Amino acid sequence: MILAIAGEKGGTGKTTAAVNLAATLAATGRDTLLVDTDPQGSASYWAQIRAENNALARVGCVQKFGKGLTAELRDLSGRYDEIIVDAGGRDSVEMRAALVIAHTVFFPVQASQFDLWTLERVSELVETARGFNPGLDAKVFISRASTNATNQDTQAAKNLVAEFQSLTLAKVVLRERVAFRRSAGDGMSVIELGGDEKAEFEVRQLFKEIYA
Repeated sequence: MILAIAGEKGGTGKTTAAVNLAATLAATGRDTLLVDTDPQGSASYWAQIRAENNALARVGCVQKFGKGLTAELRDLSGRYDEIIVDAGGRDSVEMRAALVIAHTVFFPVQASQFDLWTLERVSELVETARGFNPGLDAKVFISRASTNATNQDTQAAKNLVAEFQSLTLAKVVLRERVAFRRSAGDGMSVIELGGDEKAEFEVRQLFKEIYA
């Protein structure tokens, strides 16, 4: 399976989701490749730190750029059980190429108007990609949401996502938690780091929604 984590805006927690999913996959014994197409290279740095800890399940990671990404992903899919593409937080050649070959794409968005304004463009990109990849499953999930139970922004964001027919709203919500930053610095997932049951639960729910 080729999964793309993509977006039209940076800072949405895209790489956080990608590395936590990759680590969780690897822990199940599946040969997992993380493909970093973001020029910032955050996923690659995470993978380098992880590789220094022999106690952690291996996650392969490569950086790929350019129009040839579709063909390269097709080739790599024959070598790995699972591929996760961390696409840059903008409309790019790499993101469009990933959408053409991916089985599933998840778009994290924050419950802020600046993020939600990008949904119309995201919907258009999905519709274009489906012209080449009719089976593409496209979902949006709320990321970096407030942990304040009285905050209504998340529900408002959910209502807005529901207006786009080409996109499906995921059930899971990833909230803004310190554990995500701490685990990333150690090349781990929040599940491997431990100490925050709520963060662990959220990652398990995201994993289950994609891979169950």
